[in-house]
Amino acid sequence: MFIVKVPGVNGLGKTKGCEMAGNAILESLKEIYSNESGKLIDTKLLNLEEIHLDNSNLKLTNKLIYENSLETFETKYRTGFLGGDHSISYSTTRAFLDYCKNEKKKPCLIVFDAHPDLMEPMKEPTHEEWLRGLIEYGFPVENILLVGNRNSDRKEIEFLKKSKIHTISMNKLNEDLQDTCDTIMEFANGKELYVSIDIDVVDPVFAPSTGYCEPGGLTSRQMIYLVSRINKMKNLKAVDIVEINSEKDKTGLTVKLGAKLLSELV
Repeated sequence: MFIVKVPGVNGLGKTKGCEMAGNAILESLKEIYSNESGKLIDTKLLNLEEIHLDNSNLKLTNKLIYENSLETFETKYRTGFLGGDHSISYSTTRAFLDYCKNEKKKPCLIVFDAHPDLMEPMKEPTHEEWLRGLIEYGFPVENILLVGNRNSDRKEIEFLKKSKIHTISMNKLNEDLQDTCDTIMEFANGKELYVSIDIDVVDPVFAPSTGYCEPGGLTSRQMIYLVSRINKMKNLKAVDIVEINSEKDKTGLTVKLGAKLLSELV
């Protein structure tokens, strides 16, 4: 997997610190000697790149993320993006959509997130409405699956119902994780797949250092299981891991989970 650090933040001042997560995750990865399938991890062999950004110029930031991401999709087999907050996914997934159009492939987007991120988009979408902005850009809603949402604004619920976006609730995940994971993978079957992971889909007991903690989320064990299963899909093109605030991570627990998830992907 080709790994790209994307230190972009546009979280209305609430996500400062997330821009440092990429470096922190990679540093923590050095302490993971093998992943859960027994594959040895050698960080010296990783294929890395960073998109250098100026977060005070959001228009330029989004342009750079989009252009670099599109080139990556065109030249790399599989990519992992390390944010940054969730606003980076607006530009990476726009590039993914355009790549799929150029290659005549069906795009599929699976988003693990405690929130749907479907507020009315600003000119440069923030981490609260990046997905709404992507849909308005033209991503087909029938190919989007939201997993783990458990706190939605009234306007977001209205948009979800109107757009008929597919969702999988936390209750469904807890009823039968293995069967629900099968459903998630079946949804992506036959399509080019992008997976976006907002760390707040995980319960704050296991990942406390993020902007909007929501109780009742996935355990770290459940999240690792889901990622390891999805990683086996041959149509997986890209994964992003976002909203880890390494500056607030006093125990290092959230960064370590990000590194653990990355170890299942490399």
